[in-house]
Amino acid sequence: MATIVPFKALRPQAQFAKQVASKPYDVLNAREAKEEARGNPYSFLHITKPEIDLPEDMNSYAPEVYEKAKENLQAYMQRDVLFRENKSCYYIYRLIMNGRSQTGLVCGSAVKDYDSDVIKKHEFTRPEKEQDRINHIRITGAQTGNVFLAYRDVEEVNALIEKWKQEKSPIYDFVAEDGVQHSVWIVNDDETIKTISALFKKKVPQTYIADGHHRAASAAKVKEALGKEATPGSMYFLTTLFPAGELEIMDYNRVVKDLNGLSVTQLLEALQQHFHCELKGSEPCKPARLHEFGMYVDGNWYLLTAKEGSWTPDPIGILDVSILSEKILDPLLGIKDQRTDKRIDFVGGIRGLQELQKRVDSGEMKIAFSLYPVTMEQLFDIADSGNVMPPKSTWFEPKLRDGLLTHLIYESI
Repeated sequence: MATIVPFKALRPQAQFAKQVASKPYDVLNAREAKEEARGNPYSFLHITKPEIDLPEDMNSYAPEVYEKAKENLQAYMQRDVLFRENKSCYYIYRLIMNGRSQTGLVCGSAVKDYDSDVIKKHEFTRPEKEQDRINHIRITGAQTGNVFLAYRDVEEVNALIEKWKQEKSPIYDFVAEDGVQHSVWIVNDDETIKTISALFKKKVPQTYIADGHHRAASAAKVKEALGKEATPGSMYFLTTLFPAGELEIMDYNRVVKDLNGLSVTQLLEALQQHFHCELKGSEPCKPARLHEFGMYVDGNWYLLTAKEGSWTPDPIGILDVSILSEKILDPLLGIKDQRTDKRIDFVGGIRGLQELQKRVDSGEMKIAFSLYPVTMEQLFDIADSGNVMPPKSTWFEPKLRDGLLTHLIYESI
């Protein structure tokens, strides 16, 4: 069963909350982060993407980058932009995007649950991304990135959280520049805290990583590396748990640098074995159902429809990301391992299909693929079966903001 604990969050003074709150570190590159933080000395990007404060030719994984993150974090605390809660609390975090609301519980989740698979995974991690977060956590002493966990709805938990929201005022409540509303309530009543902990212990047999595999893996490895010097804080990592009924998965698309020596004509001929190919022209092609794919190459979009027999009915084989990998990326484009191959990149659905087209038209990439999104039940089925999806299979929106609630691992929980 799931073990969760309240914690003493490091968080902004209310008057700074909107300015501190920043998009997750892994959805922005250095150039985008620098532009996002321009003119805002309170942006948490100065901590999660500290390379924006260093020379442009600095390697993002250089030791100086992590030391800068530590320096900036300490400066925020010294200036009282951020302060640490004086008691362990739970926090309720609601996001509203385009009229759709989802509410989660912010807490510490046990590293032992991650190690024992009470916290289920559905993706492998990329080694360099994992090492980046290990270095960031170890040197700053802070888990600045929230791990987004899902669980099957529990009526009692839903009712308790909804009642608290109705009866209490949020400590933060603002609309970010992208139109998403972020509201946070503090749960500091001892009896309510005990009730929440007990409900998860009794009613939630497992949780599922929806977003944040690298952050979770890194937190576990930092705790392991500390060995006998592991602190109580390092035994838990920063998570927000959402009931599955409130979540929606967006598509997660692919762009590839080259055609592995094939011409476009040769590629189209090879695709005929497993797909019906239909030329769509210059308008972006968004798949409307399972087993449909959009493909953009040489200024044209194509609709690819997988033929019967090109997938297997098991939880992994039926996924469109699996079909794409097994029938196109691996045999035709020579991409054997999407985690490590530098020829492939991933584009979250929130950026739209125009982003795919832009990256191909610019010459940076040669070909793009748009996919139909995975469902929550597919995610649960795969995680429960002990299997993993191909990397970057799911994209969740809206995203939690970094900086509103941070967990310090070298302090008491």
